[in-house]
Amino acid sequence: MHIRVDDTVEVITGDDRGTRAKVLRLERKAGKIVVEGVNTVHKHVRRSQKNPQGGRLRKEMGIQLSNVMLVCPACNAATRTGARRQPDGQRIRYCKKCGAAVGQLSASKKQEKTRS
Repeated sequence: MHIRVDDTVEVITGDDRGTRAKVLRLERKAGKIVVEGVNTVHKHVRRSQKNPQGGRLRKEMGIQLSNVMLVCPACNAATRTGARRQPDGQRIRYCKKCGAAVGQLSASKKQEKTRS
């Protein structure tokens, strides 16, 4: 998965198309992500001691991973990402449009061996 928590993504399809926002949570098994302010629903809550007022809560629901694109911090465009291996063995994400490094995917081979 080339999208991480706190990345900025742009929604490319659906009701919220064109919205840029931060990723709050990943749901890996379902293949979905929760994006701030996107795909909001109203959850009706009954009165209780925890919630004495009751009423409606606004809540973000997950959207399919294929419906978002990562926004490159260097060129500020929604782009596909690729993976590249550095000379020290570390894998990084990079922007397919401008070629800039976006973030780390995995530690270098040397660091992984020292952890074990």
